[in-house]
Amino acid sequence: MRTSECDLVIVGVGGQGVILISDVLGRAAVLAGKPVCGAETHGMAQRGGSVINHTRIGCRFSPMVAAGGADVLVALEPAEALRFAQFLSPAGVALVNTRPVLPSTVTSGKARYPPLDEILAPIEGHSSRVIAMDATALAQTAGSSQAMNVVMLGALSRYIPISEDLVLQALAQVVPPRFLEINRKAFVLGKAEVE
Repeated sequence: MRTSECDLVIVGVGGQGVILISDVLGRAAVLAGKPVCGAETHGMAQRGGSVINHTRIGCRFSPMVAAGGADVLVALEPAEALRFAQFLSPAGVALVNTRPVLPSTVTSGKARYPPLDEILAPIEGHSSRVIAMDATALAQTAGSSQAMNVVMLGALSRYIPISEDLVLQALAQVVPPRFLEINRKAFVLGKAEVE
């Protein structure tokens, strides 16, 4: 028995904007008149550690998404997609930014970052669809690489039971006015990637 309309797990590393996405989604759900629950974990986020957010739209009970229960996994970093793939439902969709955040062990030559196909293959075997995109490059096209999270939000907007207009309204509540136009462009570019 389903206890929500849509279960999302949003992951990345500290500073990528996982929390902004969840904040926008929460506000948009409230604007749509839908109950929403969320929970987040920051693992040394300020030092590039994992950040995971559970968002349940139209939920009746717990804010946590069960393993194998997420309708959508949004990964702002490819290795984080693999790390948290167990949350994805077999019928779920994974939205993955292909641009890695390289840890110091990789940049110093002490470790190797796995090739993208090695990261995506297990996720593809675990879900109905994986959509990989260079959201960072799309954000640069919009005017700022820091809008990468909003590119991913635009892609996600196709899979949630909330209108695009309400998501953009919520985005305007969260993003400072001077950055709003870039973020709107980033949102549109992300949405176009999944249409």
